[in-house]
Amino acid sequence: MQLPGLFLATLVLLMAVTLPAAQSLGRAQFPSPCSSPREARCNFLCDCRDCSDETQCGYHGASPAQGTPFTCDFEQDPCGWRDISTSGYSWLRDRAGAALGDPGPRSDHTLGTDVGWYMAVGTHFGKVASVATLRSPVLREAAPTCELRLWFHAASGDVAELRLELTHGAETLTLWQSSGPWGPGWQELAVNTGRIRGDFHVTFSATRNATHRGAVAVDDVAFWDCGLPAPQASCPLGHHRCGNAACIEPHQLCDGEDNCGDRSDEDLPTCSHHLATDFETGLGLWNHSEGLPWNYSAGGAKSPGWPLRDHSRNSAQGSFLVSKAKPGHPAVLISPQLQATGAHSCSLAFYHCLHGSAAGRLEVLLRTQEASAPPAPVLLRRRRGELGAAWVRDRVDIQSTRPFWILLTGETGPGGTVGLDDLILSDHCKIVPGDRPSPAPASRTHTVPPPPSLTWLCSTEVLLPPGPQTAALQPQLPDQQTRGPCEPGQLSCGDLCVPPERVCDFQQDCAEGQDERECGTTDFESPTAGGWEDASVGRLQWQRLASQESWGLDDDASRVAAGHFLSLQRAWGQLRAEARARSPILGPSGPRCELHMAHSFHIGPREVSCNFERHMCGWHPGHFTDAHWRRVESFGSGYDHTTGQGFFMLLDPTDPPARGSSAHLLTGPQVPGAPEECLSFWYHLHGPQIGTLRLLMRRNGEDTLLWSRSGTHGNCWHQAWATLHHQLEPSTQYQLLFQGLRDGYHGTMALDDMAVRPGPCWAPKSCSFEDSDCGFSLGGQGLWRRQANASGQATAGPWIDHTTETAQGHYMVVDMSPSVLPRGHVALLTSKEHPPLAQPACLTFWYHLSLLSPGTLRIHVEERGRRQALSISRPGGLAWHLGCVGVWAERAWRVVFEAVAAGVEHSYIALDDLHLQDGPCPQPGSCDFESGLCGWSHLAWPGLGMYSWDWGSGAAPSRYPQPSVDHTLGTEAGHFVFFETSVLGPGGQAAWLRSEPLPATPASCLRFWYHMGFPEHFYKGELRVLLASAQGQLAVWGKGGHLRHQWLEAQVEVASTEEFQIVFEATLGGQPALGPIALDDIEYLAGQHCQRLASGLGHEARPVPVPSVVGGALLFLVFLVLLGLGGRYWLQKRGACPFRRDTGAAAPGFDNVLFSADQVTLPAAVTSNP
Repeated sequence: MQLPGLFLATLVLLMAVTLPAAQSLGRAQFPSPCSSPREARCNFLCDCRDCSDETQCGYHGASPAQGTPFTCDFEQDPCGWRDISTSGYSWLRDRAGAALGDPGPRSDHTLGTDVGWYMAVGTHFGKVASVATLRSPVLREAAPTCELRLWFHAASGDVAELRLELTHGAETLTLWQSSGPWGPGWQELAVNTGRIRGDFHVTFSATRNATHRGAVAVDDVAFWDCGLPAPQASCPLGHHRCGNAACIEPHQLCDGEDNCGDRSDEDLPTCSHHLATDFETGLGLWNHSEGLPWNYSAGGAKSPGWPLRDHSRNSAQGSFLVSKAKPGHPAVLISPQLQATGAHSCSLAFYHCLHGSAAGRLEVLLRTQEASAPPAPVLLRRRRGELGAAWVRDRVDIQSTRPFWILLTGETGPGGTVGLDDLILSDHCKIVPGDRPSPAPASRTHTVPPPPSLTWLCSTEVLLPPGPQTAALQPQLPDQQTRGPCEPGQLSCGDLCVPPERVCDFQQDCAEGQDERECGTTDFESPTAGGWEDASVGRLQWQRLASQESWGLDDDASRVAAGHFLSLQRAWGQLRAEARARSPILGPSGPRCELHMAHSFHIGPREVSCNFERHMCGWHPGHFTDAHWRRVESFGSGYDHTTGQGFFMLLDPTDPPARGSSAHLLTGPQVPGAPEECLSFWYHLHGPQIGTLRLLMRRNGEDTLLWSRSGTHGNCWHQAWATLHHQLEPSTQYQLLFQGLRDGYHGTMALDDMAVRPGPCWAPKSCSFEDSDCGFSLGGQGLWRRQANASGQATAGPWIDHTTETAQGHYMVVDMSPSVLPRGHVALLTSKEHPPLAQPACLTFWYHLSLLSPGTLRIHVEERGRRQALSISRPGGLAWHLGCVGVWAERAWRVVFEAVAAGVEHSYIALDDLHLQDGPCPQPGSCDFESGLCGWSHLAWPGLGMYSWDWGSGAAPSRYPQPSVDHTLGTEAGHFVFFETSVLGPGGQAAWLRSEPLPATPASCLRFWYHMGFPEHFYKGELRVLLASAQGQLAVWGKGGHLRHQWLEAQVEVASTEEFQIVFEATLGGQPALGPIALDDIEYLAGQHCQRLASGLGHEARPVPVPSVVGGALLFLVFLVLLGLGGRYWLQKRGACPFRRDTGAAAPGFDNVLFSADQVTLPAAVTSNP
């Protein structure tokens, strides 16, 4: 049987094209276009690293920073939005000034110019009513907190109606509708979608009739907080783990909302002891105080303020309770008699809606059972005024040793409603058999007119029986006064009845000024706060606090002046809206009316130096994102630096889960005490996805970067210093700001023991040149310079730095060309003074020499006199190399880098990443990890998922599993490197630990000790050893592990014809599970063969010759192809064009293909479907 020779040639060509080109030294690039399943697309979660699964979803596909929305500004394209109109009245992407006489906006909203783009409906002069409809792509799975915001432009008179709708399944929800009037310019619209399961789409429609021109525009569509929580390998302490492995906060359990996404936080097993009433079939445990309930279907609004959907089902067919009681005659809903169990609080969570009237009021009151005359009800919560059309969550906690009843009262003005839904009593609320509360004394009640003015309306088709008649239970509201002869709503003062429009009009009508008493002017000392009330519906609220209440329990509150103020606090609301404090209705006012107020972002001037044991001193967290620094006490894996059991500042992005990408900790304005000051502090960066910690100084609104560290620095505290430079002028002030920038949710940042002293700091122990030149003196001619090569225009220096391995990273470089530095001339780079050393230390640094030999780099240690410690003169290359110098100085000392020019054009010497560590300098490629990572790099790579190996010891408490002892010392005090594979999660890739570049070797031995622990067979971590060079990666050893509480020894012979790096790769071969992979005592024996291990626990591996592996693999692949073609030929029983089979040996090398002793792994780009 013969096959066409042309086909074989095509096959060989195809294989040659699909195998990627050789990779650069030390880089693993696995081109793997993300192909997420359909259900993972357009679900407001970036499952792909480039967020390509969220492209054209009604918003941009670029991955937004945490805490920012998915948006579309229409500048590039419509983002998937399309017109589905059925007439000439339709939507199109447009910009201002595109047509003469266009009645639309004169600028877009994004840029504010006439060149910006938006979606618009053009002028249409039809003779029949028309609807222009703009529809989003299919979206999936909106969280309960999902909020849609957009900006629209519609001049009044041009459009009959605007409508925003959401369709899922067979139901279409009206999120918002309006017939105007609308003001000029761009208007913002914000609506909450609620929890939407499965697929849905959003439509924005404009309706015109024959009398309207119909010009409308939409811009800057944004989806906020719409993604459900992603599955996590483990949950933070105290959080609830959902059935789908997501994590939620404890207060989100059994709150009537599907926060998990699979309803496991609201299912019967979890919430069986909660008492919930959703009004779908009646009032449940609750009762009307009086009156015949009115029964309405929720479908269709009964008034402008009527809710368009319920909260329980998020549907227009759902049921809820509505009060239309008039002001002064509230409707009352009463709970059964309750008792708080044990020492716990009985909590009532409920959802309310106050919409359509500024006179709306909802109050929650408590009535306790007394042996004597019943007391007046106690006000627990009051919400008043217009709060919008959304359902707002609230909660009250009740601690009472006696039985009690909860009363909910509601009243509203014309056109408004007060709605209730999902009343949930916690598992610590016990129903006590007995009657409802007895009538209050007549002096504490008021007469109730007959129904229907006093009633809650249950919006359901089920007819409810009338409640018992208990009119005397109506509470005397705290702010009600006896009206006497005055009409409802009027204020009685003596013989005068003041109408509402003359109250708080800045004109005194009452003799004693009662009509202007609670009108916004206040120092907040009175409990009524001058009539100011909180009108927040989100996660923050305003509360009146005493000065002492704002201090922590450990603060010395006796030093604080007495007084009250309005303070921003956390709230139970679930929406995103900002906190709002609202005054009473005022006015009218004169043209010179002014509002004066005092505000502060923190309490009192305090010191910068702080150990956080008693309070936060002069530091306070910023509130620009939902990620916050918190003062916490030592716990479990978190311990402070001062005592090991005290307090410190912690940034944990999972407590609570934060969507913001950064968090700020800053001081108040400070006055410098000297031209130079030294700030010292201790920091803790721990975790495989920790991010960056930065220190900045803010002066006159501008921020200057002083210091930064990125990635994990081990499970221990490190000290750092930064010199503050000041200009001593009378008006000089500054602020210090710590900024935590996270890369993910796996890791924590901490700060402790800050101190400021006059004078400059010592030279830093570590310097990456990312923030500054670290105080190095550049010599008289200033030939050394700090630079980055982001622009690609640098005349001398490597393309990338060593710290970040990007063109944006910084390093120090000197141009050695003869025109800059003649042959034999020197350029000096001198450090600041280092403090004396109590023991020998090792100064490591990374250097880069140009391809053309630049000359000689000499390193001197300057103590009293100057002595040369190292001289480097070698051909250059493409890689950074590690240099090290042993130092032991009894006095203050400096390090001097001396570049001696060789007179070669286009030559240079560059330096980066200086580090001073205790102990002698290690041998190349070897490390016992007692003092750090030696020359090994754990830089997180984007191509591998941005995960890092960590450094720690068994003695330090850790949130991640790790060995209890190291191998070097065999004690808890010993150190090792480890990686917790569970953080990889579904779709996770790997973490690399890389050696410094090592010279070519015909045969050398690599010995190391490893520790692996996984609970079951299908939970499997993998550890591999790779050799990385300019040609690619060669896998020379691999091991999968299960639960073993011991260190195992392994060795492998390595050989390379060119410079290479050793790479330890930790990855996951099975299901995500808690399980560490650890390494210790790595020893690289250059030029030595491995000896057989004495212990039977070890493993020895020898690399298979590369040409044999490549040739065998390719021949086997060709054999399978030919076998398949032959089988097809036999089945078809047809002849084929004859051809001559060609055979040939495969070329040696391992270009971008990973080879091991028993398999060939092609790159993901070859095997994955896009």
